[in-house]
Amino acid sequence: MNFELDDEQRALQDSLTRLMAERYGFEQRRVHAASEGGQDPQTWQHLAELGVTALAVPSAHGGFDGGARALLPVMQALGGALCLEPLLPQVLAATALRLGADEALCAERLPALADGSARAAWAHDEVAGRHAPCWIETRATRRDGGWVLDGAKAHVLGAGLADHVVVSARTGGSADSPAGRALFLVDAGASGLQWRSYRLVDDTPAAELQLAAVPARPLADPSDGDAGGRAIDGVVAMGIALACADMLGAAETANRLAVDYLHTRKQFGRAIGENQALRHRVAEMRVDLEMVRSMAMAAAIAVDLPEGDEAGLDLHRAKLCIGRHAREVAHGAIQLHGGIGMTEEYAVGHCLRRIHVMDQLFGDSGAHAARLATALAA
Repeated sequence: MNFELDDEQRALQDSLTRLMAERYGFEQRRVHAASEGGQDPQTWQHLAELGVTALAVPSAHGGFDGGARALLPVMQALGGALCLEPLLPQVLAATALRLGADEALCAERLPALADGSARAAWAHDEVAGRHAPCWIETRATRRDGGWVLDGAKAHVLGAGLADHVVVSARTGGSADSPAGRALFLVDAGASGLQWRSYRLVDDTPAAELQLAAVPARPLADPSDGDAGGRAIDGVVAMGIALACADMLGAAETANRLAVDYLHTRKQFGRAIGENQALRHRVAEMRVDLEMVRSMAMAAAIAVDLPEGDEAGLDLHRAKLCIGRHAREVAHGAIQLHGGIGMTEEYAVGHCLRRIHVMDQLFGDSGAHAARLATALAA
């Protein structure tokens, strides 16, 4: 598989790198994080102008038909800048519509997601699920010719800015059953919907949703077999690949900051990078970083070119390996900085926070290790 970027991807990556350098330097990021919305509206507009918000949208609805491989360098650049813009939930919502909605709903909603004029969020995780792959307690019930949702969702990224939310709910079966899963579109201002906004450990805006008889529109006919379940699985697979790419970017930044620090910090009249033991530590970090890079590529390929059960195993391997090795890179970078690496004023500690958050999304390293062990033992 040739994973070299083509000319268009390279141009987009260069434009993103310049945009992040201009608008998401570490001190600028702290200002964005402290703002009410927790992000920068002008940066979001620039991302839309670059076509980033349209990458995962089909060309029939104003997009570029991009998959996980097209989004890998984008998420890598945003992760490297510790960017707070809600591109991940926007892509997940667009993917849910692409995979699970009928043509009429796609034509109605996807163009606005593609040009960034509308915002969407993805609400799937639940507190009791603890990374269980099919866990959904939120219930969908027919009422007065429509559908209403009752339940709660946790860790909904970008919820405070969303115009509507794609919500997973259960039309039948037990909470952990693969059958009976469906997807619904909920207006952000719908009656019965309550939000509790908060910030994750890396300052990413998120929210908990409480749904009490919230009117919802099904993406497709919920009685249509397991169409909803397949769409949910596809969105989660995309989310895993994008989280892996984001962790790659954060790990690259941590490694770069550590190397720069070793070249500039002096003790006893010479740079501390001349110490052979510290050079050995940097070499170990580079090995970890290359493992992260390779597995992020493998995850993107597994989403775009799934071949039987092996693609699912590759996603488990990627999330497991990247969660562990990216964390090792960040730990090493902090240790090379000394105690100052854990202070709020230094970016390197924030790289570790970002990696922790991305590792927890879509199943953490431990959860994927367990799933991989179960699958291989079967």
